[in-house]
Amino acid sequence: MSEPSSAPPSASSEEDRATVGRALEGDQRAYERLVEKYQTPLTRHVAKMVRDGAQVDDLVQEAFVKAFKSIERYNPDYAFSTWLYRIATNHSIDYIRKKKLPTFSIDKPVQTRDGQLQVELPDTTYRPDRDVVTGERNAILSAAIDALPDKYNKVIVMRHQQELSYDEIAEQLDLPLGTVKAHIFRARALLNKALRDRRDELM
Repeated sequence: MSEPSSAPPSASSEEDRATVGRALEGDQRAYERLVEKYQTPLTRHVAKMVRDGAQVDDLVQEAFVKAFKSIERYNPDYAFSTWLYRIATNHSIDYIRKKKLPTFSIDKPVQTRDGQLQVELPDTTYRPDRDVVTGERNAILSAAIDALPDKYNKVIVMRHQQELSYDEIAEQLDLPLGTVKAHIFRARALLNKALRDRRDELM
């Protein structure tokens, strides 16, 4: 990482440092303020790397979650925006790499000099209790969603169960798009915390 700039910090950077300070003290409104400020520019930034418009919003939300989970490690000697953009960039690059991973179908015959060979691999992932474990995980996740405050429960159900777009959710709930995105971010953060608290039950 380069040395901090000797130039005086901008008013925006100073505002960010103060907002981050309030967030570290537990002020939830401070987190929402950062989302509101950087949602649109970060979306434009990620959209330059990822062409799938439907995926961009999710990547931006996930970048905010990553940033806020590690906000204690943010160094105020640097601009918060630079740190946040780096996280969003790295997260987007990871997504792109995963999308480009080569796949190998075990169902497709392999052509050899002696003819076609059907590939058969042992199922090392088989677990007799898989259905039970999956059912328990789903039950825990459903309980966590049900426990969300109503405004967060609504948007997370509409986004991830009904698979509505952000625009559709905003229209149906008669809310500004930025508010919907902030609510979904907050809902995901609450779900992450709830599921971390019950991690042993999800193993």
